[in-house]
Amino acid sequence: MSDMTEWIVRVQGKEYGPVDIETLREWRTEGRLLPGNEARRMDVDLWSTAAEIPGLFDVGPPSAASARRLTQPALQHRSFAQILAASFRIYRKGFFQFFCLTLVVVLPSVCGQLATAWTQRGPSVDVDLRTVLVSGFGLCMSVLAIVLWPVYLAAIQILSAEIGAGRRIGLVAALNEAVRFWPRVAALCIFVYGVYALLTIFALAIAMMIAAGASSLLLIFFALGLLVIQTWMFGRFFINVLFWQQFAVLENAGVVDSLRESRNLARSGRSLPWFQRPLWRGAFIVSIWAAFVLAITLGPEWTTQRHYFNELMTAQDPQALLQKLTETQQAHGFDVSSFALNLLQRILQPLLGIAIVVLYFESKPGNHGDAESSRGEIDIEH
Repeated sequence: MSDMTEWIVRVQGKEYGPVDIETLREWRTEGRLLPGNEARRMDVDLWSTAAEIPGLFDVGPPSAASARRLTQPALQHRSFAQILAASFRIYRKGFFQFFCLTLVVVLPSVCGQLATAWTQRGPSVDVDLRTVLVSGFGLCMSVLAIVLWPVYLAAIQILSAEIGAGRRIGLVAALNEAVRFWPRVAALCIFVYGVYALLTIFALAIAMMIAAGASSLLLIFFALGLLVIQTWMFGRFFINVLFWQQFAVLENAGVVDSLRESRNLARSGRSLPWFQRPLWRGAFIVSIWAAFVLAITLGPEWTTQRHYFNELMTAQDPQALLQKLTETQQAHGFDVSSFALNLLQRILQPLLGIAIVVLYFESKPGNHGDAESSRGEIDIEH
């Protein structure tokens, strides 16, 4: 970053600047600027800390005594329950912003689903101009929802960080800031979700292999071996990309740097008990969310889903079974209860992102609790 960049710092609610990096170094040398003081670039509305300004608080290798302190567990390490409580507190304080942000991506998706449901009311519907227009509208809405997804992810990071630090930020300001990160977050989404999709297809192929070779013990053992490998690959990839959103947005890191730093942070904390390490806490958070999603998705239709699964495992003609399931789904029509539960899931989905943001700040070296605890108490104008 160029040394011509100007910065604004905020101490105890008062802002100072804009000033260049040399002035900041003078304040640092005089003890008037601390690493925990809030700071931001003059052309960016997102506040961070003075410690994150490149070249300002960079120090040399730590001494032996400080190195020993760095290897010890944090004395004020939050418990898992406290992380969840902080996540709910941030969601409650910023409910209006998170709700409106969810509507930004939900409304196009809902419009696309409704249009698709209308065009698939039955196999006898004539293909006329109106049907084509409705189908085109549904496709455009679905594409729009996909395009807005990176903005949605970036805005969750920004809102969570600002509200968690006790600062108020409007939805429009968060969206304007999130749009800046769209190319980077979109590229990372393609990579991360693409790998997850490939791993899922791999798992489905293994399941089909087991079903097709139910009479061959050797084939079953081979498929189970592949399933173990697939599970190992999925777990390692999950760990490596646990914090990619936070580094891409909150740290303004590039695509490759976000993935590398995410892997390093997720695997950190090896001196801590296993249940306090970032990777296990992240796994617990995602597992809780996955259990909730499965409960509201499969719970109301558990009997039907179990019937379909039994038919799949005993079917002699998979193609005929697939056609039967498709016809049953079309005849079932639009399910209001499933739609309502899916909408509830989307409204609560920001909680997952907030929890990972809280875990990210908790896992970073030198961070214990809210961002407010790192603020300096020395006024620049003393």
